[in-house]
Amino acid sequence: MSVSYGGQAVLEGVMMRGPSCWAVAIRTPEGAIEEVVRDVTSPMRRHRLWRLPVIRGVIALGESLAIGFRALAISANVAAREEDDEGKVVTEITRGQIIFSFAIAIGFALMLFKVGPALITNWLPIHGTAPFVVVEGVIRVAVFIAYIALIGLLPDLKRVFQYHGAEHKTINALEAGSELTPERVQKYSLIHPRCGTAFLLWVMVLGIFVFAFVGRPVWYWLIVSRIVLLPVIAGLAYELIRFAGKHQSNRALMTLLAPGLWLQRLTTREPTVDQVEVSIRAIEEVRRREAGDTTEQEAARRVEVMA
Repeated sequence: MSVSYGGQAVLEGVMMRGPSCWAVAIRTPEGAIEEVVRDVTSPMRRHRLWRLPVIRGVIALGESLAIGFRALAISANVAAREEDDEGKVVTEITRGQIIFSFAIAIGFALMLFKVGPALITNWLPIHGTAPFVVVEGVIRVAVFIAYIALIGLLPDLKRVFQYHGAEHKTINALEAGSELTPERVQKYSLIHPRCGTAFLLWVMVLGIFVFAFVGRPVWYWLIVSRIVLLPVIAGLAYELIRFAGKHQSNRALMTLLAPGLWLQRLTTREPTVDQVEVSIRAIEEVRRREAGDTTEQEAARRVEVMA
């Protein structure tokens, strides 16, 4: 069974993750590449229960958020770091500042993509459960796509999207067995079936079917249901993305999942050679660390990550 790798773009860098460790590589203001490598022990490696379908998706999502949080914190500190004349660091983002920022971001996302569409639909003169959940789903997807398109216009986000493209190209090249040099990696696609962008889209779409079982409760239970059922929907979306990653040669499946692949055009940009070099450095650090993990290789292969 092959080992899967995934990652995400961070500020001026890329985080890559394997089954038993993750690494973040960042281009410093001086032009060098700085790397940080950390081990990770997934609950899916320890207990069979956490590897059951849907449940493993919830665990994978939690792990991705935790690792992504730490990787972004590292990249933010490198980007904000300033030194005085003696070479001492005088500016650094504190952990409290980062936690506060992420708390605000998560609350904003829940309000914008989950609670907001539900309340807007509840105010519309719609009768019947089926029309209600379909209209709510359409509004949610429309808001999601519009949000991605708008933030893509920001100059700083464009660079993050370039690193996102570099991450995808590197993983595609690795899975194709290609030599990982910037010139070769640049030839590969910006699109990958296991992308988190596609995952988020299918969270929106699958919510239509899950919420159909809830019906149309009063407004406060409507809000609660949209938040409480999010882990279930995320678990189902994970299974769909995982299946797609294993059957990329299936044309019928790829056609069905095409909207998720198209959406990646909004969150990826063609990277520069320097950015691809950073992405390659991150995946090489992960593979170098995992090459020495000989005692738990089979257990590690049970852990799959999104690209």
